[in-house]
Amino acid sequence: MDNLCNGKLNPHMMIRRLIISACVTGMLSCSPPMLRAASCDAIKDLKLPDTTITMSERVNSGAVVVPTLNLPLRRLPIFCRVVAVLRPTADSEINFEVWMPEIRWNGRFLGVGNGGFAGSIGYQGLASDLRHGYATAGSDTGHFGQAEDASWALGHPDKIRDYGWRAVHLTTERAKAIVQAYYGSPVKKAYFDSCSDGGREALMEAQRFPDDYDGILAGAPANAWSRMHASGVDLAQVTIGDPRAYISALKLPAIERSALAACDALDGVKDGIISDPSKCHFNPEVLLCKGGDSLTCLTPPQVNSVKVYYTGGKDGHGKSIFPGLVMGDEARGWPQWVVGHGPGSGDGLQYLQNYFRYMVMDDPKWNILTANVDASFHSATDKTAADLDATSSDLSRFEARGGKLIIYHGWNDPAISPWNTVAYYKSVQQQMGARQTESFLRLYMFPGMEHCVGGPGPDSVGEIGHAAEKGSKFGLLDALQDWVEKGVPAGNVIATKYAPGPGKPKVVMTRPLCPYPMVAKYKGAGDTNVAVNFTCAKE
Repeated sequence: MDNLCNGKLNPHMMIRRLIISACVTGMLSCSPPMLRAASCDAIKDLKLPDTTITMSERVNSGAVVVPTLNLPLRRLPIFCRVVAVLRPTADSEINFEVWMPEIRWNGRFLGVGNGGFAGSIGYQGLASDLRHGYATAGSDTGHFGQAEDASWALGHPDKIRDYGWRAVHLTTERAKAIVQAYYGSPVKKAYFDSCSDGGREALMEAQRFPDDYDGILAGAPANAWSRMHASGVDLAQVTIGDPRAYISALKLPAIERSALAACDALDGVKDGIISDPSKCHFNPEVLLCKGGDSLTCLTPPQVNSVKVYYTGGKDGHGKSIFPGLVMGDEARGWPQWVVGHGPGSGDGLQYLQNYFRYMVMDDPKWNILTANVDASFHSATDKTAADLDATSSDLSRFEARGGKLIIYHGWNDPAISPWNTVAYYKSVQQQMGARQTESFLRLYMFPGMEHCVGGPGPDSVGEIGHAAEKGSKFGLLDALQDWVEKGVPAGNVIATKYAPGPGKPKVVMTRPLCPYPMVAKYKGAGDTNVAVNFTCAKE
């Protein structure tokens, strides 16, 4: 009783120790997943470097209301929700949350990333991870804002560093400490699963902080951040600098039809999907207007614009800065990201303009149409590459500790060129050797998938919370876990396309998703919408 009175052991902890002792000795029948080293409420007193825990509460309602969503997240198991703030510098304020299931924790930690310029926590990802038994965490990377907004970066280099690499790394470290305090044991394995800017974050973790995660799933990585946006300066000047070169979304169906007519059937199946774009040599000059302008043809300046979209931006010497887009999904994929609803309104242009105005040039009046391409490229590299680019091909430290990395990208991504991801994969092979690279890295290229999700092809394969048709053991995340924990290398998986709409998802198509450079080949017989009628083979 002396310990109770002098504060060395509070009544709650004494009861916990008595219960644990009774379970260990067999006096009580206990379910191991029910045991906790600390109550959820007690986590708020945990002391961590540069960290303030503002809330720690047990959520047992099955639903939770979060700041950035209009509707509550539902169907949640009982969990411990921890809300905290990281302040590693005087100008840092990184908000993050850790969610931990009260029962049936699978022993793993799964980190959640961000999209665009971040600015909010990925609550949907936290909810999905929690439902699957993971302890999970995510941050806003150090600022509030919509995905296209970079105004927060003006005059705040430490916030740019937080966004670029510091927030994800420190959140991971603090989250692991919180998980260990709650469960009384460290995480068995740690994973990261994200796409777009989250894919950049994923590669940044593998390159700079190889001890943070055992397995990383990186989708459509925006890893060559400075090059990607500098390339966009040239693209914008060619495609909207001259009003005659602008392509209305009304003309995109004609471009898509012509591209598919040239390349859709190259894989033996006419299905509206170009499975291997490296074999496609579509020339948009076939659409050149013979008489007057119309929605089914392109003027000479418009033909040139399409060619530039396919090849990517170049510097003043004609050398490629960043690769271009893939043909075959223009009508569906390009309206929002590429051409917008008028010149200069596409999402891609908003990103690159805000990047240069608020992160590179420190000038809100910077004009993309009057900028010098080469000067913009050099400024972007000098000012932000060290904090934002995740392009190092040396993954030897990650590989040496047993880390496994899966990268994936949709061939019809209208936001980030898939060729950039292929180039990064090849750079790792060149740096580390093909055999060593194969021991820890896989690349999957999704035919017909747009940016992270969507598009004419199958896009669901257990990534970022998406369902895998044949169950959770047939997705990329599970393949990654089996590779890390069982030594089973990631191989072919089944990608699924679901029909849109409410209710139980209806399967429209399944296809094998093959490790690059293999592609799915039709066997020549059977339903082309069923994966079993395809096999993975090298070209």
